[in-house]
Amino acid sequence: MSVSGIVLVLVLALIVLVVALAILLIVVLTRRRPAPPPAPAAPRDPFAAEDSVAGDPRTLKAGDLVEYLGTRYFVRGSLRLREGGFTWSEHLLDADTIEGQKVWLSVEEDPDLEVVFWTEYEIGDLRPGAKTVTVDGVEYRRDEHGTAGYTSEGTTGVGAQGRVEYVDYEGPGGRYLSFEQYGGGQWEAGLGERVPAGTMTIYPSGA
Repeated sequence: MSVSGIVLVLVLALIVLVVALAILLIVVLTRRRPAPPPAPAAPRDPFAAEDSVAGDPRTLKAGDLVEYLGTRYFVRGSLRLREGGFTWSEHLLDADTIEGQKVWLSVEEDPDLEVVFWTEYEIGDLRPGAKTVTVDGVEYRRDEHGTAGYTSEGTTGVGAQGRVEYVDYEGPGGRYLSFEQYGGGQWEAGLGERVPAGTMTIYPSGA
């Protein structure tokens, strides 16, 4: 082979080597390129049934444990209420840490899920009926009045089933006042506050 032929072969080999090195460099740089950041998660309902961290208040039952604002309560019993096609639940919580006051948790969807923490209020001479009622300096406006049927589970302080008349009042900032009369008995009253998202955790009993 002539000298010019040898030179041509060497040039071609060099070109092939340069191209191979370039391809290798591209492959290495591509592999080292950082992955794009993940898309932000879509907003979720903190009380959705599939969210196992906060739990689902719609499935509460006697024996479950509820943690709210750093305090834990056991669910002693539940009332399942129905008025026409509308249903909701009220759960009696263990109230040993609140000096014997009854503490309840109501759960309803109308249509959004609403969870309200209730404490018993000494009714005195207070009765429902007026369009507005002032309690401890807070004015509540009458919102609903009706009669519902109920069934009782666990310990609730009422019969296994019956009727309850209720008068609900709504105040500012997610506060409520409710009157209830079971089976035509004495009126009872409670003050409620809407439970903010992320402040309550439910631990099912597994029963």
